[in-house]
Amino acid sequence: MTPVPAWISLEFGAIGGLAAIQATLGRHTSGKDLAPAGREIMGKGNPGKLRIYLGSAAGVGKTYAMLCEGHRRAERGTDVVVGFVETHGRPHTAELIEGLEVIPRAKLPYRGTVFEEMDLGAVLARKPQVALIDELAHTNVPGSRHAKRWEDVEELLRAGIDVISTVNIQHLESLNDVVVKITGVPQRETVPDAVVRGADQVELVDMTPEALRRRMAHGNIYAADKIDAALNNYFRPGNLTALRELALLWLADKVDEGLQRYRADHHIQQTWEARERVVVALTGGPEGETLIRRAARIAARSSGGDLLAVHVTQSDGLTGADPAALAAQRRLVESLGGSYHQVVGDDIPQALLTFARAENATQLVLGASRRSWLSALLTGPGFGARTIRGSGDIDVHIVTHAAMGRGRGLPRAGGGLTARRQIAGYVLAAVLAPLLTIVLTSARDSINLVSDVLVYLVAVIVVSLVGGFVPAVLLAIASRCCSTSTSSRRFTSSPSPRRTTPWRWACSSQWRCWSARWSTGRRGAPDRRPAPRPNPRCWPPRPAACCVGSARWRRCSTESARRSAWTR
Repeated sequence: MTPVPAWISLEFGAIGGLAAIQATLGRHTSGKDLAPAGREIMGKGNPGKLRIYLGSAAGVGKTYAMLCEGHRRAERGTDVVVGFVETHGRPHTAELIEGLEVIPRAKLPYRGTVFEEMDLGAVLARKPQVALIDELAHTNVPGSRHAKRWEDVEELLRAGIDVISTVNIQHLESLNDVVVKITGVPQRETVPDAVVRGADQVELVDMTPEALRRRMAHGNIYAADKIDAALNNYFRPGNLTALRELALLWLADKVDEGLQRYRADHHIQQTWEARERVVVALTGGPEGETLIRRAARIAARSSGGDLLAVHVTQSDGLTGADPAALAAQRRLVESLGGSYHQVVGDDIPQALLTFARAENATQLVLGASRRSWLSALLTGPGFGARTIRGSGDIDVHIVTHAAMGRGRGLPRAGGGLTARRQIAGYVLAAVLAPLLTIVLTSARDSINLVSDVLVYLVAVIVVSLVGGFVPAVLLAIASRCCSTSTSSRRFTSSPSPRRTTPWRWACSSQWRCWSARWSTGRRGAPDRRPAPRPNPRCWPPRPAACCVGSARWRRCSTESARRSAWTR
């Protein structure tokens, strides 16, 4: 009697992904995107429990393992029935059906032929505790209650009946085209990935390609007239090895999802290096492709390593990243079998480390800073140094690239402007500086100092838009000198000489007066002596504090008479 094949029990929940298979085969469908559908189809909220035996090819022993499990449960007193089992003429499989209650099959005519299918109504009426149903991806004969057998299983689960079923890796919908490329045989019967992902337990029935080919040669799988054709076509060693790898990676990704859920439930923040995960940080800069390829090589060094690319966007939505560059880098990541993510965070190093720890990443790839040495000296350490300080158990790789140290520095003198525009900027700066000085000096009686500064600022902005950085700096320096000269004239300017009424400025805090430059003498002749400088602590002076005829004015006049020859 053929020995019972060994199988690997891998228990997990309803949520899973295909990241490992994507990394190996270049698929772009994320398993996490399909998880909600799986919960809707066969989630844990259903009364019945689904257990699936997954194999890499026909003949590895899925049905055999399912019937052995049925016998074990029946021996423990569980009510077990065989809903549908296809033996394919294999005597060892048929022997295991003995001792189990078998539900009679329904006979359905189709195009002049009578086909046998599982009698779903009879199983529901019998209502056992466990139903054994083979070939989950099977397509029912037209006229059945459901088009697919997995839909029959779904109805049994809703009725509270536990189901044990089988499926081969080549029947998964997401891997159908990959299997065609490997084996050259299209699979017409498929099952949605969400159905298998939603199972409560999946057990991998594993067998080496050599052992499976020996079993085929001994006649334990196909009839004698089909053995040579099978061994030379579908059951070639290369095909069986590739299918086995698909099954192992698919199940390994499921186990990893269970591990992530366990870490989240128990609030474990430390990195568990059970699997290599490489996170590469993208900014949308020219170094992105270099970083992605380097991270992909690091992930490829370990079998089943994951590549995750992440871009951090600030919460205010302001970013200097080029959307077209990010889109191209995302396509490159996906073509290398990785996944692209985008997170929001104002503190970029903290956001990167939070994402890496949430994904249980083991390595983080960053690009060397594009800032110049002067910019780095003035602004302090960059994101790379801050990320390294807080990385902890995560290894951080700083990758050099062609754009390193060539950007994010001080503006270049030429910039991206043409020589014609730069010359126009220099000419405009040379013309505006003296022109504005002349105009503002002539209008100093009607324009204050703040207006002067704003006019010069507008001129600097105009020159920067026309000629760039250097002409604007030169105009700003010239404007500073011109505005200082204009303001000094404004402070020493005097009222019109036509004014004949004597007046004085007084400081309200010190009772000190000073004579204006144009003050009228006894005979109406103007006094040409320079005016004393005002006290800066009481500037601006208030004329109303020393009005003509007031007691304060007389005291000011007395003090002024002692300092000058002027008398009333």
